[in-house]
Amino acid sequence: MTAPEWLEVTLDTTRQEVESLEDWLLEAGALSITLQDSHDDEDLAHAVLEPVPGEVRLWEDITLVGLFARETELEQLQDALYLAAAMMGISVPLFSVSRLQERQWERTWMDTFKPMQFGEHFWICPTEQPPPDDKAINLRLDPGMAFGTGTHATTAQCLAWMGAQTAHTLRPMQGCRVIDYGCGSGVLAIAALLLGAERAWAVDIDPQALTATRDNALQNGVLDRLEIGMPDLVNDISVELVLANILFKPLMELADTLAATVVPGGRLIVSGILSEQMAPLSKRYGENFDFEPGQARDGWALMTAIRR
Repeated sequence: MTAPEWLEVTLDTTRQEVESLEDWLLEAGALSITLQDSHDDEDLAHAVLEPVPGEVRLWEDITLVGLFARETELEQLQDALYLAAAMMGISVPLFSVSRLQERQWERTWMDTFKPMQFGEHFWICPTEQPPPDDKAINLRLDPGMAFGTGTHATTAQCLAWMGAQTAHTLRPMQGCRVIDYGCGSGVLAIAALLLGAERAWAVDIDPQALTATRDNALQNGVLDRLEIGMPDLVNDISVELVLANILFKPLMELADTLAATVVPGGRLIVSGILSEQMAPLSKRYGENFDFEPGQARDGWALMTAIRR
C-alpha cells in the first residue's frame, strides 16, 4: 500500500500580511511553514526546502507554503482552513493545495544539502558525504521530512552561536543540561550533546520531528543522553540552557513555561523571529531575563538572555 502524500497549502502574500497568515496556517494545523520569494523562478516543489545560507530575505512579495500531515484528508484540510479564518476574524485568502511525494523531497534535499561549518571546529554534514575535517566535531544529519538542517537563517544563527563556543575547546558545553524546544530534526539538541552537554531534552508537537530526532541522535551516537517527546516531557525539568527556535506567537505564549525551565544564571536562546519582533519579545520575557545585545541576519533575529 502506498503511503499517503503530504499536503501543501501555497499562497502569495506581502511582507505586511505574512505574520497573520502564518498564524492562520498554524491555527489550521500546519506542521511547518516556509517563506519563498514570489518572483523566484524555481519550481514550487522546492519550497519545502530551507534556503541555502544567505538566501533568506524579507521580500516584498512572499509565497507561503504550509506543510500538513500525511494523514490529513483534502476535505478535512479545507474545513480546517476556513474554520481557522473564521476564528481569527480574517478573510480566507486565495490558496492552492498540492500533494508532495516524500521521495521527491528527499531527492531534492540530498542534491542541495552540503557540509556547513559553524565556528572553527564544528560542522553539519549530510550522512552520505564525508566530513571536510575529521578532527572537528561533525554532526551527521538526515532530517527526513522534519525541518532543521541548519541552512535556514534562524537555525544557522543558533548553530553559529554554539559553534563559536568551540574557539577554545571542543567541549564548550561540558556538564551542561539542555532543552531543545521545537526540535525539528533534533539538530540543536544533538549539537549540544556533541559539544559536551551532559544531557538534553528534545521536544516537538510533530511526531515526525520526534522520529527524525531519534534517528539522527542514533546516527550521532548520543541517543543514550537524549530524552525525546512532546512538550510536557520538560514540565518539571530545570536546565542551564534552553534553545527555542520557534515562531514569535508561540514564543510569546511560552514565556512563563520557558522561564520555569531555566535555572538562575542559566541561558535562553530564542530564534525564529523577525528583527522587528525583538522588542516585544524582550518586553514579554523581561520580568525573568536580562537580555544581551541581539543579532540579526537577513531580517531574522537571534536573542540571548540570562535568567535572573
